[in-house]
Amino acid sequence: MAFFKVLYSFFMLTAFHSSTFSLAHPGVDFGWDGSFHPGGRFSGLFPGFYQYSCPQANDIVLSVLDKAIAKEPRMAASLLRLHFHDCFVQGCDASILLDDSASIVSEKGSGPNKNSIRGFEVIDEIKAKLEEACPQTVSCADILALAARGSTVLRGGPFWELPLGRRDSKTASLTGSNNNIPAPNSTLQNLITLFKRQGLDEVDLVALSGGHTIGMARCVTFKQRLYNQNGDNQPDETLEKAYYNGLKSVCPKSGGDNNISPLDFASPAKFDNTYFKLILWGRGLLTSDEVLLTGNVDKTEELVRRFAEDEALFLNQFATSMVKMGNISPLTALNGEIRTNCHRIN
Repeated sequence: MAFFKVLYSFFMLTAFHSSTFSLAHPGVDFGWDGSFHPGGRFSGLFPGFYQYSCPQANDIVLSVLDKAIAKEPRMAASLLRLHFHDCFVQGCDASILLDDSASIVSEKGSGPNKNSIRGFEVIDEIKAKLEEACPQTVSCADILALAARGSTVLRGGPFWELPLGRRDSKTASLTGSNNNIPAPNSTLQNLITLFKRQGLDEVDLVALSGGHTIGMARCVTFKQRLYNQNGDNQPDETLEKAYYNGLKSVCPKSGGDNNISPLDFASPAKFDNTYFKLILWGRGLLTSDEVLLTGNVDKTEELVRRFAEDEALFLNQFATSMVKMGNISPLTALNGEIRTNCHRIN
């Protein structure tokens, strides 16, 4: 544990000298009463929320993440995705973690999540250790946010000041999960619409898509690009030829839906800007990746090019957009609860 305290101190000490650290809060305003107002709205979240009630919270999260990601590097991307899929449904309230029960229809069975979302056992281990150290103190929603940041950092990505103080929902929304989470074959206009629904703009869309610099995708999510992109039994013409041939060897026309391919084949375990370079070369894996460049929206195309050219710019914007995403409709104060088990309400 001492190592992680040193690690956390190192981040804080060196951050002010690094372009990969962000103190930026989009639209932030600190009121005269010291309250935190992201985007001009009161959210009740602030970075020092557990300073006195559970000061070791981030150390505990990092200690579990370090072992889990060392064992399975793909886990970093899975935990980042878990936070994303949570925030886009009812806000960042850990509704995604709830299992089916007499009163809950779990979001885990939605189209975007079924047989796809993962990392629950890591969240459970973090929760168990936090309950032992600081009973009924750290919410599952904050654990998801801390795990997303820690996973990014442990893969070489940016560190950011993370507002905390979220509480956990007592409800889930299967309908919201089916309707609000972008599909891998989304058009650019659909992506923009779904992000705007959450208060996120085109800059946030492109920056957060950059999270695909780590992780894997199943063949079922991109197979149509190889064999039937436009309903004419033809491949997506934007795919670079050698990359297309390589993908066909991983994903046959029939079967193999659960075979996986890196979202960023050049540096799949490193959080960098290679994802954007690959898109420029026709080597973006998902339709939702490629359309950022080819979807006929000048702003997203320009951002792809700028992030490909300037890694520091991307990393800083990713951190800023993660803070903004993490502020989507949090439950605070007397709303929600602090679950003792992330899978069920108290």
